[in-house]
Order: sequence, then C-alpha cells, then structure tokens
Amino acid sequence: MSASIRSMSLTLCLSSRVVQRAFRPATRLFSVGSCLKVENRSDGAGSVIESTGEYSFVERLIPPSRIPAPPKHNGPSPSGWIQPPDTPPSLPYMIRRSRMHNVPVYSDIKHGNQHSTLLRKIEGDIWALNKDVKEFLLGLTGKDAPTQVNEITGTIRIKGPFETELKDWLLKKGF
Repeated sequence: MSASIRSMSLTLCLSSRVVQRAFRPATRLFSVGSCLKVENRSDGAGSVIESTGEYSFVERLIPPSRIPAPPKHNGPSPSGWIQPPDTPPSLPYMIRRSRMHNVPVYSDIKHGNQHSTLLRKIEGDIWALNKDVKEFLLGLTGKDAPTQVNEITGTIRIKGPFETELKDWLLKKGF
C-alpha cells in the first residue's frame, strides 16, 4: 500500500497559489507561468514534466493585477457614480481619484462623537485648495471650519461631517 502512495502524482501550480501535496510535504517546486507534474517513483527518484497547455485553466483563477478602466457614461451611472472629465480643471492643485475611480473624500469619527472629513490624494498647491475649501464651507455653514493640512501625505482634515457636500463640490469643479 505504501508503494502505491509513493507513486502518486503531484501537481503544483504556484502561479495561482493552488498547491496540492500528496504525502510529501518536503517536496517544493517553484514555477512561474506553468504547471508542473511531479511523479515520485518507488526507487526515490522523481521526474518533472512541465505542462503549459493546462495553464489557461489556472489563469482564470488569478485575480487581475489592476482595476480595469471604467466604462464610458453620459451623466451619472445608475449607482450615482460620475465619470471624471477627460481633461482636468486648470487649477493650481489636482485631486486624483481612488483606485476604484471614486472621489477621495472620507468621513472619520474619533472617540464616538468627533466627526471630521478627510480629503486625500491632493497634488500641487495644497494651501490653495485649503483656502478654496474654507471659502466653500464658510458659504455653506456661515462659520469658518477648522482645517488641518498635511503636506507630506497630501491630505486635508476638516472638522465636521461634510463628506457629501465636499464630494458634490469637487465633482462640480471637474475632479
């Protein structure tokens, strides 16, 4: 019975992180882009056969390495997502979309009741954007909203829950 176990074949496809081992945990083979079939014989010697024909089945299991470009829409999509314009606005600052193609404005809650809004992925003159955000929020609320600018990470933190208002304002500006 042990001779039949040793003669079992073992298939490794490390590209898709699918590893099947048959009673030999010390056996390790590294392959990129192909499948290997290892046959262990009863005399201890093993032979390796490379199979590239079966790799098409493995490729379906590998997740994509990047997010595909979004489809073209005229106006907002059914989910409410709005496509960025082809040309960015001519302002001294730029706000890049997130990797999922969304406007990078986030809400943050600290200690249960301290609401703040975080504006990320800012490039260019961050102080000009901070001035424009303060003017927008002054017109919206009638008060000067406290902000914190971090030039190193390219973020602005605004005290208060202004996530939806800032997203709409940035979309109107062309980001």
